[in-house]
Amino acid sequence: MKFIIEGGPLFMITLLILLIVIVVLFIKGLKDNTEKTHKLISSLALFSFVFGVLGFVIGLLQALEMISVANSVSSQVLAVGFRVGLLAPTFGMIIFLIGKLFTIILTWKKK
Repeated sequence: MKFIIEGGPLFMITLLILLIVIVVLFIKGLKDNTEKTHKLISSLALFSFVFGVLGFVIGLLQALEMISVANSVSSQVLAVGFRVGLLAPTFGMIIFLIGKLFTIILTWKKK
């Protein structure tokens, strides 16, 4: 759970909430398999991916602003910054893949 705090609580906690909502919708979809549930899971999964990328872009813009003010920045600091910055988009991609997998399963189980 350390990666949630490292990746920026605003974006990572929001992505975690989106993952929980997607899982709840999937469980609901197993009981009541409707087209609305499919579309909602797909939309939330795509939103999670884009939201994670937005977190990276905002973090990168802030980092570039700080780098422009600093006299010199070591390559180690840049590497750690990029690693931390990529946590939100990676988590968003994982949520996107989970959402798509759930949509495939629900489509396969549809009567």
